[in-house]
Amino acid sequence: MSQLFLIIAALFGGVAVMLGAFAAHGLRGKLADNLFSAFETGVTYQFYHALALLALALWIKQSSSPWLLASGYLWIAGVLLFSGSLYALALTGVKWFGPITPIGGVLFILGWVSLLIGAVKLGAVS
Repeated sequence: MSQLFLIIAALFGGVAVMLGAFAAHGLRGKLADNLFSAFETGVTYQFYHALALLALALWIKQSSSPWLLASGYLWIAGVLLFSGSLYALALTGVKWFGPITPIGGVLFILGWVSLLIGAVKLGAVS
């Protein structure tokens, strides 16, 4: 599983850099400020979770736990729903993408809670 998480982390990180450059050079001034900000928020959260997934993949190589695996899957789903819905909202202006974003946010939070539980169960906190 760690290899899958490493591959997805690399994809998420690379795509985040490309989307950030696209926003800075292709979207600035073409989108309303609130939509541009939404797009940037999607990039930021995608990049943070790409880095977190990378660290998690390396940790899982050392000691695995179902809680750590759940964390990774929750973060992946979170990026797809949170960041994906913000990109779609910003690029299309279709408002119904907006309500999807909080679902992705909840998945991010659940991923961090799963990480905490996994860390405690593995003895990282005594």
